[in-house]
Amino acid sequence: MSMKAPRGTVDLLPEQTVKWQFVESKIKEICNSYHYQEIRTPLFEHTEVFQRGVGDTTDIVQKEMYTFEDRGGRSLTLRPEGTASVARAYVENKLFGSPNQPIKLFYFGSMFRYERPQKGRMRQLNQFGTEVIGSEDPAVDAEVIDFAMNIYKGLGLKSLKLVINSLGDQESRKSHRNALIQHFEPHREELCHDCQNRLDKNPLRVLDCKKDRDHPAMKTAPSIIDYLNDYSVTYFNEVKAYLDALDIEYMVDSNLVRGLDYYNHTAFEIMSEAEGFGAITTLAGGGRYNGLIEEFGGPNSPGIGFGMGLERLLMALEAESITLPIDQQLDCFVANMGDGAKLEATKIVKKLRMNGIQADMDYQKRKMKGQLKAADRFQSKFVIFLGDDEIEKQEVTLKEMSTGDQSEVSMSQLIEVLKEKLNGGIINE
Repeated sequence: MSMKAPRGTVDLLPEQTVKWQFVESKIKEICNSYHYQEIRTPLFEHTEVFQRGVGDTTDIVQKEMYTFEDRGGRSLTLRPEGTASVARAYVENKLFGSPNQPIKLFYFGSMFRYERPQKGRMRQLNQFGTEVIGSEDPAVDAEVIDFAMNIYKGLGLKSLKLVINSLGDQESRKSHRNALIQHFEPHREELCHDCQNRLDKNPLRVLDCKKDRDHPAMKTAPSIIDYLNDYSVTYFNEVKAYLDALDIEYMVDSNLVRGLDYYNHTAFEIMSEAEGFGAITTLAGGGRYNGLIEEFGGPNSPGIGFGMGLERLLMALEAESITLPIDQQLDCFVANMGDGAKLEATKIVKKLRMNGIQADMDYQKRKMKGQLKAADRFQSKFVIFLGDDEIEKQEVTLKEMSTGDQSEVSMSQLIEVLKEKLNGGIINE
C-alpha cells in the first residue's frame, strides 16, 4: 500500500493554507460587492450531466473524467468543472422561478481531471467560478469579465492580458462549421486521430488541438469572425463597447474557441505575462452558454460564467513577487507555572477566545523558559505570566513583546486592557 498522496494531488500545509485563506477571503469580499451569492454542488454527479453539459467530443469527457459505478450500477463522475453542475442545480431547484433575475452565483470547489500532472495543473484542482443565468444582456458579459479582472488586480497582479472572441450564435456557428469542414477535409489524414473524429462531430474543436496547432492548415483556417451574422456582430460590438466604458484593455483573438461545447457568443481568457510564469499562461477562462439550461430540461435561460484555478492564481502572485499582507502573529500567549496556575490559565485562555482575542498556552509541560521560546515562535504580541502569587493577588503580569514593557493587570480588567492594546473591541461577559 502506498502511503503517499495519489499522483496529481498535494497536501496543503498550514504555511500554505494561510495564503489560500487570505486569497479566498479577498475573493469573497469581491463577490459580495458584485452581489453574487454562493452555491455548493455535490463533488460527484450522474455522468450524463457532464456528457450532456460539457459535450461528448471534448477532451474532458473523452479522456479526463474520473467515472465509476456505484453499488446500484449507476454511472457517477467526480466533477471535472463547475458550470454543468450549477446548470443542473439551477433547473432541478427551479431557480428560474425566482423574481430576482438574473441569478448571480459563485462557487469554490475541487475539480478532478485525469491528465498529466504539471505545475499549476493537478488531477485534483481547486477552482473559483461564477455563473450568471437568466440574462442575454451584453452588459452582463462585460460585468463577468470585469469581475474576473478585478480579482487579479485586487490582489496586486499587473502582468495580465485579456483575450476575447465571439463564437456567434447557432446560425453563425453552423456556417463556420461548414467552412471548417471544407477547409480541413483535404488534410484529414495529416491530422491526429482525435482531430479526425472532431472534424465529423465538432470541427470547431480542431482549432483547439494541442497536437496539430503547428499544422499549416491551422494558420489559414476560416475565422469565426468572418461568419458572424448581423445579430452576433452587433452583440460582440456591444460587449466591446461596455468593456471600453469600464476601461478594460483587451485584444480580440479569432482563434480563441475554448474547450467546451456549450460556449457561444462571448468567449474570453485571462493570461499571465509575468516572466518565469511558465508555458501555460492561462489563469482564467469563460464565456456565454446560451442553450445549456435547455439541455437540462429548463426554460430559455441564457448564461455566462468563468472559472479560475486557485493554484495558478497563487503561482501568478509568486511570479510577480507579491507578498500577501498576512498577519501570522498570535495575539496572546498565557505562560504559567504550577498546577493551580495551569487550571487558571485554561480559564483565562477560554475567556480571551470568547472575546475575540486569539490565544494559546503550553501543552508540553515546558518550564517557563521553554514557554517563552514557544511564544516567540508564535510571534505572540503579548504574553501573560501566571503563577501562584498572581492567582492569590488576582492579577497577572502582561508583557508587550515588541517593546518589552510589562505591567500588572487585575484579572477583572484583563480583557478590557488587552482589547484596548489590540485596537479596541466589544467585551463579552
